[in-house]
Amino acid sequence: MYLEIVTPETVVLSAEVSTVTVPGINGEFQMLDNHAPVVSLLGKGNVKIAGTIQLDEKIADLFTKGEGGQWLFPINGGVIEMKDNKVIVLSD
Repeated sequence: MYLEIVTPETVVLSAEVSTVTVPGINGEFQMLDNHAPVVSLLGKGNVKIAGTIQLDEKIADLFTKGEGGQWLFPINGGVIEMKDNKVIVLSD
């Protein structure tokens, strides 16, 4: 699936990924390929990204490496939309 993480300043990430786990306002949830369409508010936490992605030097310091080789991107909240194997995270 394709993931875009967008902040008010820039598009932080545009990449093909295996899974995305986000901090929903009612708890963490994960999306895989062919997930049903969803729109949800996000709370404070980490967007967890699994897959082989190459981080640009300009944004690499925004991410940390988590358990199992996942990349973690901290957010204070936002909105997520999943549709047709494309995930868009609009984050604060």
